[in-house]
Amino acid sequence: MILTVPKIHLPRILEKGRQYDLEKEHLRYLKSVLRLKRDSGLILFDKTGAACDAVIRKLDSEGIRVEITGRRHVPADVIDITLCQSLPKSNKMDEIVQKTTELGVRRIVPFQSFRSVPRFDTKGGQAKVARWRKIAQEASRQSGRPDIPEVLDILTLEDALGTSKEEDFRMIFWEEETKRVIRHVLRDLCVPQTTGFSIVVGPEGGFTDDEVESAVAAGYVSTTLGERILKVETASVVILAVLQYEWGIFSRNPAQDENHAR
Repeated sequence: MILTVPKIHLPRILEKGRQYDLEKEHLRYLKSVLRLKRDSGLILFDKTGAACDAVIRKLDSEGIRVEITGRRHVPADVIDITLCQSLPKSNKMDEIVQKTTELGVRRIVPFQSFRSVPRFDTKGGQAKVARWRKIAQEASRQSGRPDIPEVLDILTLEDALGTSKEEDFRMIFWEEETKRVIRHVLRDLCVPQTTGFSIVVGPEGGFTDDEVESAVAAGYVSTTLGERILKVETASVVILAVLQYEWGIFSRNPAQDENHAR
């Protein structure tokens, strides 16, 4: 039987041959859940995203100490995806953070739009963001990602639109768009050298005309997934999956493939 090597993140630079004490939060997981013991092996992803082979040298009620026995570079994802997500109802944002982390989102930008139902005060908003960051960390560990996506504080739509990088291909998804479907946008408007995407997804009630106009003025292309209306938590996952299929982890790097389908 082949056993999966446990993987955790340790936010520091790790060096081969040195020993490190793990965070207290790892103690219960490694000792009680996985039942690891001294000399058990695991993989640590460090601050740089490197994968480090490690062996447990000490494990008791006080903590865990590991020795780094190897260190190797993990190639970065082909594309860099920023998801600007308007706050949905209930705990749907938890699922969006989890699933899009598994699908390789690089950063998540929660924002308040006109039709967003949740309205948080400063304390409540900070608590929610802290929760989403923990969810992103756990989803990265479970999916074997060497990095953890950045989750920004809750912003306004205007500020969220400004988080894109100059070289990003920008899209806002709007159910009332009738001319441009994502498939044609990616194949007709993107260039083979595109490596960054910034996408904006609305709440259950969608965007107002004024919000879409603001996004278009900021360089975003208005597009749609098609005639089928998807739940907000489904739409974000589908968009990430499409991008990764066309340009990322489920496809060859189009910048290196002259025969990439257009």
